[in-house]
Amino acid sequence: MDLDLRKLRYFVAVAEEMHFGRAAERLHIAQPVLSRQIRSLEEDLGAAVFDRDRRGTLLTPAGEQLLEDAVPLLASAQALTRRVTAAARAAPTLTIGFMPGITLTPATLAFAERHPGVEVRLLRTTWNDQVTVLLDGRADVGVVRLPIDPRGLRVRPLFREPRVVMLPAGHRLASRESVTVGELAAEHLLQDPDAVPEWRDVALELRGRQRPEVRVIHQVEEKLELVASGAGICVLPLSTAAFYTRPDVIPLPVEGLGPNEVALAWAASRRSPLVHDFAEAAAETLGREGG
Repeated sequence: MDLDLRKLRYFVAVAEEMHFGRAAERLHIAQPVLSRQIRSLEEDLGAAVFDRDRRGTLLTPAGEQLLEDAVPLLASAQALTRRVTAAARAAPTLTIGFMPGITLTPATLAFAERHPGVEVRLLRTTWNDQVTVLLDGRADVGVVRLPIDPRGLRVRPLFREPRVVMLPAGHRLASRESVTVGELAAEHLLQDPDAVPEWRDVALELRGRQRPEVRVIHQVEEKLELVASGAGICVLPLSTAAFYTRPDVIPLPVEGLGPNEVALAWAASRRSPLVHDFAEAAAETLGREGG
């Protein structure tokens, strides 16, 4: 049996939305069409992937397994299409993903000396898509901030750098030279607690399920706007904090807070000599930044 990738995309949309109507809107198709495609997928698989009852739409055990396997499969299919399209161009290209605050110039210059005929393209990424762009082929290689899910990737450490807490200028601790993790225990963190495990271990708002819901914030500028307004605090790598300076937000060193690790990452299936050569150029240049 050959799986229909279109049906898989429809399935993933419903699984992520957990609602056929919202998924249909997202896919720009009519809901009855979507329902028929999902039923057809279930017939192809010989298993029900959704349980539809009064409680709403839920994944069956087969659906949970399908979702786990479908997401990387669809990403691989997208990556294949992008790489074939890139290979058909007259001039070779290398697209490099990078996180805010990281300067790529030394590495790109070193790479260009070895490959003057290759067009280098840069793609700014976020915490939420720095891995996705590698798996779906939007970027050939990425300079990422750990931790990341390493499945399907090759990861090569580059350097470490300190992290700082960003406080509003009027905060009670803003005049200090530094703070401890314990002194931040009563603060509201505008990030996933798992991204700052040292804070997570002492945070008062995580006791008794008192933490308010925190929506996903994609841009550093948005985080700092919320910090300045007094909505909470955030923790950033030092280079990112230095890049986004503003008078109403104060960066402070935090005693007991581990450094941020910066690494190279690329899809494990890639065998491109261009990726290898950029990795070498980055290791020789960027790898010296954090000592």
